[in-house]
Amino acid sequence: MKNWEAMEAFVEVVRQGSLSAAAMKLSVSASHISRLITQLEAELGTTLLFRTTRRIRLSDAGELYYQHCRGLPEALSSAEEMISTLNQAPIGAFKMTCATTFGERYIAPLMNDFLLDHPKIDLDFHLTNRSVDLIEEGYDLAIRMGAMKDSSHLSRRLCDRVEYLCASRDYVDQHGMPHTLAELNKHRCLIGSKSHWLFQQDGQHKEVKVASQWRSNSGPALLDAVRKGLGIAQLPDYYVADDLATGKLIPLLTQYQYPYSGVWLVYPKVRQPSPKLQSICDYLIQRFKQDPPFAT
Repeated sequence: MKNWEAMEAFVEVVRQGSLSAAAMKLSVSASHISRLITQLEAELGTTLLFRTTRRIRLSDAGELYYQHCRGLPEALSSAEEMISTLNQAPIGAFKMTCATTFGERYIAPLMNDFLLDHPKIDLDFHLTNRSVDLIEEGYDLAIRMGAMKDSSHLSRRLCDRVEYLCASRDYVDQHGMPHTLAELNKHRCLIGSKSHWLFQQDGQHKEVKVASQWRSNSGPALLDAVRKGLGIAQLPDYYVADDLATGKLIPLLTQYQYPYSGVWLVYPKVRQPSPKLQSICDYLIQRFKQDPPFAT
């Protein structure tokens, strides 16, 4: 296929940030990578990369070429995998990501069960609260929370998720509870990675921006602060279901509670779901349907 090897080398250089790192990734020499890109630039009649001893920088033409080519290596790999694994058990490398706490509690145990029946899968499971770039970072699957806003990916719904505004009994005894959304600014609000809370008012989605002197990107840290009476917070059901059931935490503004948001299995649109990806998604959805891991 004309220019394929050179295009693949170019994409990897941009992703890795250097010729040497790309060469290591592709198991070839840096000089070979350099020759391929030089040949590609000659055939295209334009400069794609400005190269120095320390860094590389894309030209305008290089940026345009990269945006059109960056998903092609994975698309070819996916097509080859689909043919080779047709009518076979799932096999090979699989890279996925999920928010830390949700992944630790619910996804990791299910994936470990899946691997018992599919030992030929090599799993790379990365837990992070950062929203990763699936294509740039080479992920096959991401599990994401909330409304799906990125139409560049495909998705399947894993389960519903409910957000609860809550506080400890001690906090309510000392400071009372809000009765309207406008009263939130009179209370000590504890926030996580988002500076707004989700509600429903008059049947409409409503996001309320809150100010706080306490913020953390850790759900468990936020939950601990609420339990200790430092303020009120909005947390998903899988954090607070037990505390709400036992009365340790008190739900607030339930008349404005948003019915639910989703948890999604997200994968790049450039790929036709491979048998491996299809099997894992089907398995997770079925397990959540059979035995919901959290409920309020």
